[in-house]
Amino acid sequence: MKEDLIYEILSVVEEIPQGNVATYGQIARLIGREKNARLVGKALSVAQYYGDYPCHRVVNHAGRLVPGWKEQGELLKEEGVPFRDSTHVDIKKCIWDC
Repeated sequence: MKEDLIYEILSVVEEIPQGNVATYGQIARLIGREKNARLVGKALSVAQYYGDYPCHRVVNHAGRLVPGWKEQGELLKEEGVPFRDSTHVDIKKCIWDC
């Protein structure tokens, strides 16, 4: 994956306000690649090598957290993001209106 694409994705992630979440598909649409939600996920999986970005604010279309990343839920709860259950945010109440 090219670094310029990774930085393009991360620049959108950087804009997600505290207390809100965005979906992989939403970010893909914002960079003009609406059918590439998985590409966004792949870029976020290596984000730690490119700086400090609020990747914890990105969830799937149903509001599901990343499996196995328990810190994601903790970080979102600290920001006041509402949850439906232990693995899903209440996407209707906290989706980023961009």
